[in-house]
Amino acid sequence: MARSSAGESVLSRAMRVLRLFTADSPALTVSEIARRADLPIATAHRIVGELVALGALDRAEGKQVRMGYQLWELASRSSRVLDLREVAMPFMEDLQAVVRHHTQIGVLEGTDVLYLERLSARGAVRNITRIAGRLPIHATSAGLVLLAHSPLELQEEVLSRPLRPYTARTVTDPARLRSLLAQIRREGFVVATQMISEAGTGVAAPVRDAGGEVVAALSVVIPASDPSPHTLVPALLAAGRGISRALGAPTADEDLLRSHGPRLPGNR
Repeated sequence: MARSSAGESVLSRAMRVLRLFTADSPALTVSEIARRADLPIATAHRIVGELVALGALDRAEGKQVRMGYQLWELASRSSRVLDLREVAMPFMEDLQAVVRHHTQIGVLEGTDVLYLERLSARGAVRNITRIAGRLPIHATSAGLVLLAHSPLELQEEVLSRPLRPYTARTVTDPARLRSLLAQIRREGFVVATQMISEAGTGVAAPVRDAGGEVVAALSVVIPASDPSPHTLVPALLAAGRGISRALGAPTADEDLLRSHGPRLPGNR
């Protein structure tokens, strides 16, 4: 594979270009791509032209390009995403009927939460989560659950660097964050009020695979003004346990579930 003078492969540079397209920047000019990806303008033109020819990018208005349908098609074939979403959806729908705000499921991707699915309701509290969007691991309820059950090396990596405060209630002190992660492991869930947005409270619980490993986090987002977010914990735990069981996880958390309340009615 051809490499640049800096030793970077063409594929690496192409991926760097593709990662520039986000919900906030869905279309970009070649000049913007060159600047943001730190590429020579001629190189950016060549890479963009090849990506357009392959269908990975499409031409848009005003000399801009945007993500092409072929990337969505290829990504939609990912068995890891499809399996988890298909298994989770019935339980998320049941949970959504109880919450009547937002229900979502996310996985760990680097030091971010990558959200695979989100169900919402008309009039629900403002939620900054987007499907296929990322949020920081230390400032979201789903991220905190994933971080609490992540390898020690990743926890230390996150705890050793400066953590951005998104609101006055974002936990950025390493000692406090260690304590919170230990609490999540003990209790099996987290309630994170106004940690990434002043408007919302996130409540999250783990989802486990057949080996008992935490592979995702199921979360709900409700108004921060809700005086009793803990009342949703039984339904959340029941839904998380249902997804885990459908993935083949052992049912060792039965006692934990009973300690927090009844199962969510209608779980399939």
